[in-house]
Parts: sequence; C-alpha cells; structure tokens
Amino acid sequence: MDTNDSLRVASLWHSMHAISQQLSPTTGCSEIELLEANTFDLHCFQSLTGSKFFVVCKLGTQHMEALLKVVYELYTDYVLKNPFYEMKMPIRCEVFDINLTQTVQKDRVALLGR
Repeated sequence: MDTNDSLRVASLWHSMHAISQQLSPTTGCSEIELLEANTFDLHCFQSLTGSKFFVVCKLGTQHMEALLKVVYELYTDYVLKNPFYEMKMPIRCEVFDINLTQTVQKDRVALLGR
C-alpha cells in the first residue's frame, strides 16, 4: 500500500473503532482487535497512548497479537527516540524499517517453517 492507501485504511478503522465503542452490547468494550474478512484477517493493537498498529494476514493466522506488540516495542525504541520524527506523521526511519523487516521475516519463518 502507498501512503494514501494507508491513511485511508487508518481513517476507516478509526471511524469503525469509534462506532463500535458506542454500539457494543458489552459494557466496557474499548476497541476492535480483529476484523475477519472473507479472504484475510486484519489485527489491531492499540497502545496506551492511542497509537494503532495493524497487520493484515491470511485467515486464521496465529500469534499476530504478539507480533504487533513487538512492532510497538520497535516503534518506541527506534521511532519515538528519533529526534526528527514528528507525531501523527508517516514513519520515515530507516533503522525502524530494517528491524521491522527482520522481525516480520523471523516471525514468518517461525510460523511457516521457511
């Protein structure tokens, strides 16, 4: 996805998130964690500060919550500590990108055995 597509997905998710809090029959429901579609799953992790992290994966893929928490740790280690990063702006941090790619590849190897 390019930056505009990412912003559209984030905007749509934010709207669905806000609506779901109001419509939920469960008291105390605070967020959507998983959207199951016909051809994919979309997992979301929301940090205590309100930042949301997403992963799109094949139906039924396990351990995505743990992966998203690791991505959040990378974000706090490499993006938030970057003096040139501005909140609410697209992430442009090479060290973060490298570590994110390594983490996803390592997780893929662990999950798929490749």
